[in-house]
Amino acid sequence: MFHFHVAPSGDDSGSGSVERPFATLERARSAAREAPGEAVVHLRGGTHVLTRPFELTGADSGTVYRAYGHGTSAREEAVVSGGRRIEGWRVRDGVWRAEVGDLETRQLYVEGRRAARAAVPGLPGTAAVTATGYVTDSAAPREWRDVEFVYRGVYPWTEARLGVAGISADGDSTVITMAEPGFGWAVELYNSTWAGNTSAGPGLPTAVENDASFLREPGTFVLDRSRPGDHVLLYLPLPDEDPARTRVVAPVLETLLSVAGARDVSFEGLVFADATWVRPGRPEGFPHYHGSGYYEGGGVETAFVGDDGSVTYPAHSVTIPACVTFDDVSGVVIEGCRFTRMGASGLGVSGGDGLTVRGCDFDTLSAGAIVVSGSRATTIEDNRVRRVGLEYSGSPGISVTGTRGCVIAHNEIAEVPHCGIVAGPGEGTRIVRNLTVDTMQVLADGGGVYLSGPQGDSAETGAVVRGNVIKDTRTPYNFGLYTDYGASWVTVEENVVMRADNTAVLHVGPPLENVVYRGNFWDADPLGHDDPPAGVTYEGNTTIKDERELNAATAGIQARAGLLRT
Repeated sequence: MFHFHVAPSGDDSGSGSVERPFATLERARSAAREAPGEAVVHLRGGTHVLTRPFELTGADSGTVYRAYGHGTSAREEAVVSGGRRIEGWRVRDGVWRAEVGDLETRQLYVEGRRAARAAVPGLPGTAAVTATGYVTDSAAPREWRDVEFVYRGVYPWTEARLGVAGISADGDSTVITMAEPGFGWAVELYNSTWAGNTSAGPGLPTAVENDASFLREPGTFVLDRSRPGDHVLLYLPLPDEDPARTRVVAPVLETLLSVAGARDVSFEGLVFADATWVRPGRPEGFPHYHGSGYYEGGGVETAFVGDDGSVTYPAHSVTIPACVTFDDVSGVVIEGCRFTRMGASGLGVSGGDGLTVRGCDFDTLSAGAIVVSGSRATTIEDNRVRRVGLEYSGSPGISVTGTRGCVIAHNEIAEVPHCGIVAGPGEGTRIVRNLTVDTMQVLADGGGVYLSGPQGDSAETGAVVRGNVIKDTRTPYNFGLYTDYGASWVTVEENVVMRADNTAVLHVGPPLENVVYRGNFWDADPLGHDDPPAGVTYEGNTTIKDERELNAATAGIQARAGLLRT
């Protein structure tokens, strides 16, 4: 085994030894490739700033990237960052201003704290929808320079973001023209009927973000891009923050690490931080539909809900990207790492087989923590997920779809805006002994654990949801355990659900097929428990309304759920 070292204060002309470490990951990668055997790259403590994504291929198979001292009390914190420190502040009327050139970012971190984009609730005045945007009798929007409209709850599970192309006066009215094609896509996508009522298009925005006049709450920021190539960053500081001493970082890179076609690569004890995703700020916007998916045109389809309702959905959707990606890899292990301060999803896996994510922490992410599609034998175990979906509120904590033999076990998921764990169509998924707390904090119609579509073609190849504990599923109209949209070949057993709007639901459309609810414990009966549909077996479940009695009866299940690490 060959060992190389990288330090922020190193020198690429060095030998890579502990005494003379390299300065860059690229130099260490070259040395590892040239080594006649397997190599370990040790990252010394400090911030390793990337100027471009760090990429690994099949040529890097067998290499380990490890924080120096990982697994010992001498472990150093090695941060792989795609951020840029903002300096040169000028202060005017209490607001910090920095000229940042062509900087594009949607996030800002002040001493590691995520600063919110300045916002106001909705459009001022009396506003109405037009074919190209909006009209209002308020003159205030005429002063806005670079704003984005937010649409929370167009459908109960959606939150869209769309840009503005122009604002002008028309007599006493203000005309707002929305950016295309995003607004047109939203008009195409958001159409529904319910109980005789029809909804067409996104309607009025629920919030407007990113204008200097919105800087009213300390700790918020604005990036003014109204002059191309001469952008201005504005920040309203918290008390006692000093522009000369406060560390302010803007994420610049969209991808920190990309691994494609490699095998038996490991990442141990590293921190991946400070990445953004600028696509929603472009004219295409972010017409969100469900989970991590959004619409980019291509047509919509209609689903009918009972006899008096319908909803449109994308014929094709696109997934929010991840800032750390693994494509068609095998035998990869990501262990003891932290994913934080990212403007999209944390970790994305597509294709490949045998990848393991174990003992990692995911926090302060604009989208979800882990997104897996089309892989085989992926294991997601003993990870802590909290405070994700901060910008894209439909994002689940952990999401898998099109997978075979995926295991999601002993994870703890808390403080998420929508679902905790989502499994789309797949085969042989095992969702076992996870703990979800405070899910569904923002949007509705989801659950702590949510499955949709076919999960196999027999009891042997189907999904198993066992031994999970689901607490505090927050918003109205949610289901702690939710098998939805034609889920089939699913066994749901020995789970505990408490303090949800609804514990579970047995009647959905399309209907459930070959779904078994057995031996579960909850504090309220599921919807439809007294008349299970033909495709559902409902047996041996126990409802205990008193929380103390429920906790006592399920102490063993609760003790085995959640993180394995102490």
